[in-house]
Amino acid sequence: MDLSLNSAAATLQGDSRLCDDELYLKMGECTLRLRSNSPQLVAGLRDYFAHTLGDAVSPDLDVIAIEREVPDLGVPFVDWAREPGKSGRKDAYFDLPGGRLVLKVRTGMVFLQSEAHCIAAGPCLRYDNQVINFINAQYMNWLQHRDWLICHASGLVYKEHCLAMAGFSGGGKSTLMLHLMEQEGIAYLTNDRLFVRRESGSVQAVGIPKLPRINPGTIVHNPRLESLIPQQERERLLGLPPQELWEIEDKYDVQVEQFYGSGSVVPQAPLSAFLVLNWKRGSEEKLSVETVDLAQRRDLLAAIMKSPGPFYQYTDGSFHQDTTPFDEQAYLDALQGVTIYEARGGVDFDAMIQHCLAEVIA
Repeated sequence: MDLSLNSAAATLQGDSRLCDDELYLKMGECTLRLRSNSPQLVAGLRDYFAHTLGDAVSPDLDVIAIEREVPDLGVPFVDWAREPGKSGRKDAYFDLPGGRLVLKVRTGMVFLQSEAHCIAAGPCLRYDNQVINFINAQYMNWLQHRDWLICHASGLVYKEHCLAMAGFSGGGKSTLMLHLMEQEGIAYLTNDRLFVRRESGSVQAVGIPKLPRINPGTIVHNPRLESLIPQQERERLLGLPPQELWEIEDKYDVQVEQFYGSGSVVPQAPLSAFLVLNWKRGSEEKLSVETVDLAQRRDLLAAIMKSPGPFYQYTDGSFHQDTTPFDEQAYLDALQGVTIYEARGGVDFDAMIQHCLAEVIA
């Protein structure tokens, strides 16, 4: 089957009729409009993005989500290489003239990414998190087109300055972030995608409207969040060995303003410090936190750098490839002047929280 950009868009949309209800999101200086054939999907996404709803104005970005059966476009998708430490098939892609089809292997959801069409198609209601990620991917593209650099990090804001936190796979940055948010005056910036850019001698940090998505091991030890899991299931989880509990991959979204109060989400702040969690679960070594020179510790960049991923389309219309190497110097330049901390030794959230409060964000 020979597909053009327009025929791929027509195939994904089929004879679906878009409903009258539209969703407008205000993301910094960018406005995104979502349209769908499913009023239920629009309503659910309106709840999810409640903290970033915008007015119905001419949008900078336009996304269509089609609720339907799993599409079959009959094209030979190619697997997108996973990042180091990740296993199993996740994404596959097929490039068209001027566009790219992305297949989510586990769910069958198909996405069309191009300058003219941004379409999600498949069982969107069942896999609404993938629609959320696609919406955020459009904003991420918009940011990168304006020289923002993507980091694999969470971000908190205290006294109008951002602390970014990165960690190697399973490093616990989301858990640490939510524990720190228990402290008065600390607000949420972003959970897993943080963007940085130098502006007038300072480094600014911007987040995307993606709620913290956390594992049961984080929830059952956090009194504020424990209502996310029914009590009987919570008791069962608490009875598991700690390592087994930590490895459970079920995910729960945390509505930040619902749990932490109105105004607990901040979209942008100057970046003052970057904490890299290079600690080890099960290590008997005592936690230590020290400042480092990132130019001399390039190994830590592996925890900070993040691939733009298969949805990223450059301003010239070409697409990012999974073989494209990271530009380490771009990260070193962007983070020059930002204090970099490295946490080593055993995982100790209580001690790390106290250290952050006493020194890192003091």
